Amino acid sequence: MSVERSYESAVARVEEIIRRLDSGDAGLRETLDLVKEGRELVEYCAVELEAVSQGLQELRLEELVARLETGAREQ
Repeated sequence: MSVERSYESAVARVEEIIRRLDSGDAGLRETLDLVKEGRELVEYCAVELEAVSQGLQELRLEELVARLETGAREQ
C-alpha cells in the first residue's frame, strides 16, 4: 500500500524529525537516516511550493490577458 504524500504531511514529518534530533536521543545511524529523510522532505516541499507559485503566476497572467482583452473590446 502506498501512502500519498502531501505538503502538509511532509511539513509535519519534518517537524517530527526536528523534535527528534533536538531531543539528543537519536543515535548516530538514526540521526543520519533522519537527516536524509528530512532533506528529501524539504526538497519535496520546495518543489510543491514552486509548483503553486507557478500556478499563481499563470492565474495572474490569465487575469491580465482577460483585462486587456476586455479593455480592447470596449474601445
